[in-house]
Amino acid sequence: MNNGFHLGLFYTIVRQEERWLLEAAARRGVPVERLSDESTTFDLSSPNWDLDVVLNRSVSHSRAVYAGQFFAHYGIPTVNLPEVVELSGDKVRASLRLAARGIPTPKTVVALTPEAALEALDRLGYPAVLKPPIGSWGRLMAKVESRREAEQIIEHKSALASPNHSVFYLQEFVPKPDRDIRAFVIGDHVAAAMYRRSSAWRTNTARGGEVEPLVPTAELSELALRASEAVGGGVLAVDLMESPSGLVVHEVNPTPEFKGLVSATGVDVAEQIVDYALQQGRR
Repeated sequence: MNNGFHLGLFYTIVRQEERWLLEAAARRGVPVERLSDESTTFDLSSPNWDLDVVLNRSVSHSRAVYAGQFFAHYGIPTVNLPEVVELSGDKVRASLRLAARGIPTPKTVVALTPEAALEALDRLGYPAVLKPPIGSWGRLMAKVESRREAEQIIEHKSALASPNHSVFYLQEFVPKPDRDIRAFVIGDHVAAAMYRRSSAWRTNTARGGEVEPLVPTAELSELALRASEAVGGGVLAVDLMESPSGLVVHEVNPTPEFKGLVSATGVDVAEQIVDYALQQGRR
């Protein structure tokens, strides 16, 4: 029995994760209204949607942020909250929040001009990592091995004339094993965790990284939950690296994929996400 509960799914494309979410809702007898981010429009008056909560699964950061703000304007709760999506989807703002909460992260410098970026890289030392402030799946990231290579990459980014490439987010290159860790946080617990392993320096599963199950230690769970809480909590993927000085958090993803996590661990993540969403609903 769903007690009249209605769930919205705001999405870009129905991937395996969204299919699992739809199936989990169906098993609970909860009807789902699908809202494509390519065709849904928003106005300043209340819409005709009879929704109690919306799962915001848009893969576009800007679409997810603006849509979340409209849902909030209509009084419809979202998972995740718009402020969580906006904060954690912006690496600069997320880094500031993590640092303010005392959460260990790689050494990070932000530069606002190409010249300042080159000087900052000289101070950080090579190799270093250059990332766009907003982005996922390891796209448009570069491992910079030398000053000459940095000049070429920064010149290319500057020529793109995009706001996302006019801010230079720079991090030290962390010497680590051939893997990183993803901890999947739902509310107040770590639902599952895995290693992402690759011989390349980027271990994202979207780039071919192999997954292995990981039983989270108390230290890992505590750090992942602290990172989640720092950005506002909800359904979040916390990515960590094993640095020579211990675990560091290098990213918090507000719209995480979980197909690889399910294949690695067997945990039914979609069931837990839907249960969490229903708890956040307005009825």
